[in-house]
Amino acid sequence: MVQVSGRRLRALGALVMAISLMVLAGCGSAGPPADGAGGRPAIEAVNPFGGDPATEGTPKAGGSLRVGMDRDIASFDPTVQNANPAAFAVYDSLMKLTSDGGAEPYLAQSMDTSDGGLTWRMTLRPGVMFSDGTPLDANAVILNVQRHIDKPTSPARLTAQRIASMRAVDPLTVEFTLDSPLGSFPVVFAQPTFTGTLGMVISPAALQQYGDDIGRHPVGAGPFTLAEWIPGSHVKLERNGSYWQQGKPYLDELEFRPLSDTESRYASVQNGDVDVILAAYNTELVRALQEPNLNVYYGPGDSGELLYFNFNRAPFTDRRMREAVVRALDLRGLSASLYNNQLVTAQSLFGPESPYHTDAATQAWPAFDLERAKQLVDEYRAEGGSTSITLKSTTARGQFGEFVQAQLAAVGITVDVQLYDLAQYSAQVVQSGDFDLTTTVSSFDSPYPATERLFGSGGSANYGKYSNPQVDALLAEAASTADEDARTKAYQQLELLVNQELAVCWLSRAYLATVTRTDVKGVDRYLSRDMFYATLWLDRSG
Repeated sequence: MVQVSGRRLRALGALVMAISLMVLAGCGSAGPPADGAGGRPAIEAVNPFGGDPATEGTPKAGGSLRVGMDRDIASFDPTVQNANPAAFAVYDSLMKLTSDGGAEPYLAQSMDTSDGGLTWRMTLRPGVMFSDGTPLDANAVILNVQRHIDKPTSPARLTAQRIASMRAVDPLTVEFTLDSPLGSFPVVFAQPTFTGTLGMVISPAALQQYGDDIGRHPVGAGPFTLAEWIPGSHVKLERNGSYWQQGKPYLDELEFRPLSDTESRYASVQNGDVDVILAAYNTELVRALQEPNLNVYYGPGDSGELLYFNFNRAPFTDRRMREAVVRALDLRGLSASLYNNQLVTAQSLFGPESPYHTDAATQAWPAFDLERAKQLVDEYRAEGGSTSITLKSTTARGQFGEFVQAQLAAVGITVDVQLYDLAQYSAQVVQSGDFDLTTTVSSFDSPYPATERLFGSGGSANYGKYSNPQVDALLAEAASTADEDARTKAYQQLELLVNQELAVCWLSRAYLATVTRTDVKGVDRYLSRDMFYATLWLDRSG
């Protein structure tokens, strides 16, 4: 763990004050920045879901592609929550998210309901085999889904527990009966790895052989198979010769390398040490957009970068202190000092282009106001409340922690910044709930089940333990209905309510980008950076 020194705080505080004064002098206010503040063009979505096959030419077979990740892989077991970008290469996904947040068949052939979402039937493609030569059938799907139901730590358990019963209608058809109608049920079979998905199916034979060690010995029906795994160094995958999509994958090999340092990761794709990086931060995205030898795939999505308040202990059980934090943070100063004047503002759960967004939620969000923030802090302190807090984050967010520390000091909140590496952060901070204020990035491709994870009571990503029965009811209504108008209304009410209650502190949209060398083609991705690897190819000669 690393703590920020007082000297660095004073230096950054002076810088923040200077930036804020310049902003005030030039703009007349220090409210949220317009996208692209500072004279630069705003960051916008660019090929958010991948490339255009019609313009990329005829795919070439062969070659090895190297991917730089922002963290090491913890497990290939879908019931273990971790960010594993290689998992889609080994397993594929039964369903695939669409650009509007719905789901369409992928490894499965169809999924539908005839009774308004209470009972669902999934039909599997005939002839699909796991890489060990055993069939992907209805019993394999049932066995894998049951693992999520049985494992309390599974990120997909919340939805899996909605299943009252499962049965194999025939070898290629699974029937799911839920405890109540769930119109969004198919998207759970299409989710990114970290969110929690029921769509990644492990060979039952491999499960029997390896048991709880299956996370080290994955066997799926995806385009690649595990060849070598040296933790901290690399994961190598080889082409699956019995893959269900004829002629694919095009590549012979994939190699995933953990490159946790942001500068080193970006330099690796810039100089060609890797072909692809999974970028996580604004600085990588801004630089890559200006680099002619790189292609960028990015969409801001919904949610984004935010601060969690801990609702289990003072001071953030008091709304006044949450409001003080929101009003004290000068996003124009943040944009200028740490985001290359390219901070993409977030003031609500859904982005302005989303049908689930409502302007009422934006209007309910407190504006930057130092005097009001000071008043709120003084009121709280006068009643005996402590205004000293801890802000815990990862080592990559050190400068951001210093910025928040300096900003909150100006309104009377003393902040102790503590930084951890990613592994420590996950175990010692967010999973344990040991923080007053902490950072996260929460970008998602579909509102269900992501919003339930983020704001639902007991949600697996609800690290601040926010709980509101009205929010839970709206989440349930939005997920259960098959009526899009009713779903839209429920999500709009949800967005407004969490803003009124200041459930989290919104800062910015996410910057989860896929950055590639220009000879990498066939990118097919989610906004979360998870990719479908069967279509990737290298436009190289020799």
